[in-house]
Amino acid sequence: MKEETNKIPAKPIKEEAAIDFGKIFQDLLKHKTLFYKVLPAAFVIAAIYSLSQPNYYTCTVKLAPELGTGAKSTSGLASLASSFGVNLGSAQGGTDAILPTLYPDLMNSVDFKTSLFSVKVTRKEDGKSFTYYDYLDKEQKHSWGESALKALVSLFKKEEESQKLDPFELTLRQTDIVKDIDKNVVCTVDKKTMVITINVTDQDPLICATMADSVKTRLQTFITDYRTSKARVDLEYNEKLSREAKARYNQARDNYVSYSDTHRDVSSQSAQTKQADLENEMQMQQKIYQQVVAQRQQAEMKVQEVTPAFTTLQSATVPVRKAGPKRAQICLIFVFLAFLGTTVWVLYKEDDLKPLLGLA
Repeated sequence: MKEETNKIPAKPIKEEAAIDFGKIFQDLLKHKTLFYKVLPAAFVIAAIYSLSQPNYYTCTVKLAPELGTGAKSTSGLASLASSFGVNLGSAQGGTDAILPTLYPDLMNSVDFKTSLFSVKVTRKEDGKSFTYYDYLDKEQKHSWGESALKALVSLFKKEEESQKLDPFELTLRQTDIVKDIDKNVVCTVDKKTMVITINVTDQDPLICATMADSVKTRLQTFITDYRTSKARVDLEYNEKLSREAKARYNQARDNYVSYSDTHRDVSSQSAQTKQADLENEMQMQQKIYQQVVAQRQQAEMKVQEVTPAFTTLQSATVPVRKAGPKRAQICLIFVFLAFLGTTVWVLYKEDDLKPLLGLA
């Protein structure tokens, strides 16, 4: 008896719809009038939008901080490790707790940003001077849309009373100014070379350069104060010991001189013993004073030793050309997006998207 083999009929293979580029081109030509309307309209909107954006300038400052002695001997290993995201802190910074890679975090702190509020700036356009806070609060130019929105919000927003700056509890307006500074002042560190780059963006070129230089100075001051804090405490303590030792030495000397003058002709054994004791006390206090003075001098040298040195690779200069907005690029992007959107709409209307997406 022959076994019957059950043959499963093969399913018909669905042929993929071929893309007819000729039809797509003809469909686009059929709606060319739509393109003639949309693209110029998009260009006009882009031009209006770009012209409403205020000009802004950028100033860049670059610093190379002095690293510890350990960093000099292991810089190659540290650079290799940093390329893999590994930070050899002990090798790079010695006993430092703040490495150059942490400087951006430092500048992002509220304390550092609020310290910039009081910086005096002068506008190049008319020579008027403001604090940086007042300049950001009242003197910023906005696009037409932002100005209209700001005016609308101000109708429903209560006017804040002036309040003393307290970084622990900022007002709503002070918080907004901190956010503006966060966008305008950016610090980055190259993990391989440890070069610090500070970029400041502003609508006025002179204020832009002023703030870049001020941020650089304040960062250097903070790092210097941190690096020398313990050495300065030790120096103050040694200066205190030096003053006290000098006072004790002067007192012992005065006692010896006074006793010697009043007992010059006295030859008793007790008087000579007392004079010898006072002389020994004076000499002992003199030796102590000399030792303390030597320690104070060492503390002064230590402060100088741990004071970091910063090499300015690129100083702050007033920019002569604006960094933006790039109006031609904005118009090109608007027109391209309008062309792309119109093309997709035409292909959808003519049912040409399914073959392109493989849905036919």
